[in-house]
Amino acid sequence: MISGLTFLGGLIRTGTLVVNDENGRSHRFGDGTAPHVRIQIHDPAMLRRMAVNPSMALGEGYMNGQFDIIDGDVRTLLDLGVKNYARQSAHAHHWPVWATRLINFFYQHNPRNRARRNVAHHYDLSEELYRLFLDADRQYSCAYFQTPDDDLETAQRQKKRHLAAKLLLQPGQKVLDIGCGWGGLGLYLSGHADVEVVGVTLSEEQHKVARARAEASGLAQRADFRLTDYRDLSERFDRIVSVGMFEHVGLKHYDEYFRKVYDLLTDDGVAVVHTIGRTDGPGVTNSWIRKYIFPGGYVPALSEMMPAIERAGLVVTDVEILRLHYAETLKHWYERFMEHRKEVLALYDERFCRMWEFYLAGCEASFRHWGQVVFQVQLARRQDAVPLTRDYITDTEREWAARERRHELHVAC
Repeated sequence: MISGLTFLGGLIRTGTLVVNDENGRSHRFGDGTAPHVRIQIHDPAMLRRMAVNPSMALGEGYMNGQFDIIDGDVRTLLDLGVKNYARQSAHAHHWPVWATRLINFFYQHNPRNRARRNVAHHYDLSEELYRLFLDADRQYSCAYFQTPDDDLETAQRQKKRHLAAKLLLQPGQKVLDIGCGWGGLGLYLSGHADVEVVGVTLSEEQHKVARARAEASGLAQRADFRLTDYRDLSERFDRIVSVGMFEHVGLKHYDEYFRKVYDLLTDDGVAVVHTIGRTDGPGVTNSWIRKYIFPGGYVPALSEMMPAIERAGLVVTDVEILRLHYAETLKHWYERFMEHRKEVLALYDERFCRMWEFYLAGCEASFRHWGQVVFQVQLARRQDAVPLTRDYITDTEREWAARERRHELHVAC
């Protein structure tokens, strides 16, 4: 059987990784160039497991303290590993179709009861945890960086503005936010446009916070947050938006999801689905992410979304690919998390802190080097539901920026 050290020797070709084993010997891999990372192995079993399932062995090994990073940090380590793996796997064969379908059959079944449990696993953690590393509005999804110098608050505000522009909101409309999180987008839309927003979530913690925020901001009459499954809704909406929720639907439920969007949308309605996606075709969820972070989660390829959209009778009116935006978002989250690590440690424990460091750093590396992107897919029932050119998006964003400034001046006065 291939050993962990042999595996690393075949993996690390650029950059430098030094592994100090439990016997005091050092093993160097790579070409000697930056970045330089040195790790100290405490448990040799981790290296043996790495040859069989690298991501699981490395993730669990870091969480459980089976190795420490002496030079560098987990972000540099994972960037080095993913960059090398991505380069080598660019010409490798994908999973066989039969294997992909078999694995996803077992892990992508998300009926109502399992969907609620999966959501609770991640989103019902302490509100304080998310406050420590997210922006002030608690946007837990990809931001929109119009310039490399944008800070996180600016980029998240630009993301909400970008989505609002694609929704083409008009006074008096009714908007559905599927997977509303802590209510930030719904409050933004209802606070800057004369529309009524219904937000739905399966997270009890998010629902509680969203309702409290609506009351505190005086928007409770226009922003109605409900603890319910989108599949249980029956009313119709002029606009539907879903941000960072489609990743939790599960492959087996894509037809169900888009048929429901079709049923809930008015004849001249518009919907926007914002989801993490993959550029290399259908695949499987990373085993460590599936076990510890997002059980039941799956990142779709466009080739998996489009057939279900077509079968539902929806018209695709626009598709935008946000490439490195999420990598930059995760960089900000990781830095903020590390700034507040002592506070996170007070909430949980060292193993939890290491798990979240690994999660944030690993996801950033995937978006930088491994074909992870964000899709924004605009949908309608009719081809003429949106303008013929995309100029309206930029024009509307400018309008919304002006609304925000007027609102801020009003609040200040």
